[in-house]
Formats: sequence, structure tokens, C-alpha cells
Amino acid sequence: MARYDYKCTSCETVFEVEHPMSEHPEVSCPACGEPAERVFGANGIVFSGSGFYNTDQRGGGCAEAAGGGCCEGCPNA
Repeated sequence: MARYDYKCTSCETVFEVEHPMSEHPEVSCPACGEPAERVFGANGIVFSGSGFYNTDQRGGGCAEAAGGGCCEGCPNA
């Protein structure tokens, strides 16, 4: 089950409704009973800290080449 935000088309009350992702029910406002529309917003996931970006380095050592050893010009050699 997933939770979705809905907003009343009449009184603009925002509320949550839980239903399966495969369903698209007709939702009524709990405050006034008028129809409500699903609200699409930003995702709640935040990636922060090290290890989430291409520019982050893993560990303090250098990457090993296919033949073994460090690559040329590696600052951690």
C-alpha cells in the first residue's frame, strides 16, 4: 500500500489516502465531501553524505589497474 496526498477542489484541504499503486479511486474530501485530486510533489528521498555522487572517492587508496598496481598520476600512490 502506498500513501498519496490529495487536495480538495473546493476547500483546498490537503490530506493523505492509502491505496494500492494499481488503483485510482475517486476520493472525496473528509472535510466537505467534495471531489479531491491527487497532488504530485517532490520525492521525500534525500541523498546526502559521501558515496552518493560520481565525484566521491571510495576509500583512501587508488584504484587498481587490470595488471595490478596503481594508475599513473594517482594522487594516492
